[in-house]
Amino acid sequence: MPRLVQFSVFLLVMLAVLGGMHFYLWARLVRDPDLAEPWRRLLTAGLVVAAVTVPASILLMRSRPSRLAQAFSFVGMTWLGTSFLLFSALLATDLVRLFVAGSAAVRDWMRHAPEVPVDPERRQLLARAVAGGATLAVGGASAFAMRSALADPEIHEVPVRLERLPRRLSGLSIAQITDLHIGPTIGEPAVRRVVQAANALKPDLVAITGDLVDGSVTGLGRAVAELGALRARYGVLFVTGNHEYYSGVEPWLAFLRQLGFRVLRNERVSIGEGDASLDVAGIDDWRSRGLAPGHGPDLGKALAGRDPDRSLLLLAHQPRGVEEAVRSGVELQLSGHTHGGQIFPFTLLTGLVYPYLRGLYRLEEGGREGQVFVSRGTGYWGPPMRLGNPPEIARIVLT
Repeated sequence: MPRLVQFSVFLLVMLAVLGGMHFYLWARLVRDPDLAEPWRRLLTAGLVVAAVTVPASILLMRSRPSRLAQAFSFVGMTWLGTSFLLFSALLATDLVRLFVAGSAAVRDWMRHAPEVPVDPERRQLLARAVAGGATLAVGGASAFAMRSALADPEIHEVPVRLERLPRRLSGLSIAQITDLHIGPTIGEPAVRRVVQAANALKPDLVAITGDLVDGSVTGLGRAVAELGALRARYGVLFVTGNHEYYSGVEPWLAFLRQLGFRVLRNERVSIGEGDASLDVAGIDDWRSRGLAPGHGPDLGKALAGRDPDRSLLLLAHQPRGVEEAVRSGVELQLSGHTHGGQIFPFTLLTGLVYPYLRGLYRLEEGGREGQVFVSRGTGYWGPPMRLGNPPEIARIVLT
C-alpha cells in the first residue's frame, strides 16, 4: 500500500476515534453537569478546538517542519495524551457506577422493592463531582507522565546468559537504543543527552533497533547527526523500524551509513576476534514488505550458511517471529516497538496484541532455548508522556 494511501487511512480512522472520544468527554464534562452559560458554550468550543489541534499538528509537521510547527505539535500531542487519560478515567468511573447501579437493581428486584425515582439534583451533583474529580486527577497524572517522558532515559541493566557464548566474550555489553522517534517534539538536545548516557556506559556495541525518526532527512538530519558521536568498541548496528518506512527509508539508510552505522538488512556480522566472536543478525521491520521495493524481513537469508555452533543474536524491531527465531538457533532477540504500552492504561491494550511487551522473556521452541528482550523505548511517540513506562537505554551484559 503506498505511503500516501496508508497515511490517509490512518488519518480517517484517527478522526473517527477522536470525534467519538471528544463527544464522550463533552457529554461527561459539559452536558451531564448541566453547566450554566457562558461556561457551557466556552467549554464546548474549547473541546472542539482541542480536538482539531491533534490532526492539524500532524498535518502541519508533515508539510512544514518549523519551530512554530514543532510548538503546535507539542501542544496537540500533549492534549491527545491528556484527553486519553481523561477518557479512561471517566469511562472507568462510568463502569463502576453501572456495576453498582446494576447490582442495586438486581437486589431490589429480588426483594420486590418498589422502584425509587431518580433525584435530578442528586444526579447533577454526582455528575459535577465526577467531572471535577476526574479533571483534577488527570491533570496531576498528565504532569507526572510528561515529566517522565521528557526526563533522561533510565539505564536498565539486563544480564543475559548465553550457552554458546565464548568464555573470552563473557561480560560483553550492548547499549540498546530503540524507538527514539526523533521528530516533531524530540530534537537535538534530547538526542545529545541520549548519546552522552550511552557513551557513559562504555559499551562494546551499540544496537539501534528501529523507529529512530519521524520525518525526512532534510528536516531531521541535523538532529540525527548527533548520533554520529556514539562510541563503542565494535561500532553501531542499525535495523529498520516501521517508522523509517513512513519517513523515506532509502535516504535515511544512506544517511546513517554516512554516520558510520552498519545497517543490517537481512544479514549478519561477526562481533569479536577469531574464536572469541559471535554472530549478530538483523532483519527488516516486520511490516516493511510492500512499503519499499526490495524490503521485507527474511530471517532465512540473514542466517544462511552460518555455523550453528556459534552464539547468535538477532536485532528485530518488533517482538514478532520470536518462536521461529528460537527454532532457528537465535539465543537472544533484541526488540522494541511496543514502548511497554507507553501510557497506562493503554498498556493493557498493547499487552493483548504483543505477548512480549517489555523486559526479558525466556522460551523453548523445537527443543531449543532462547530469549527475547523488549525495550520500553528511549523516546516516545505521539504524546510527550510516559505513565508507568519511563524511557530507557538497556545495557545488556552477556555472560
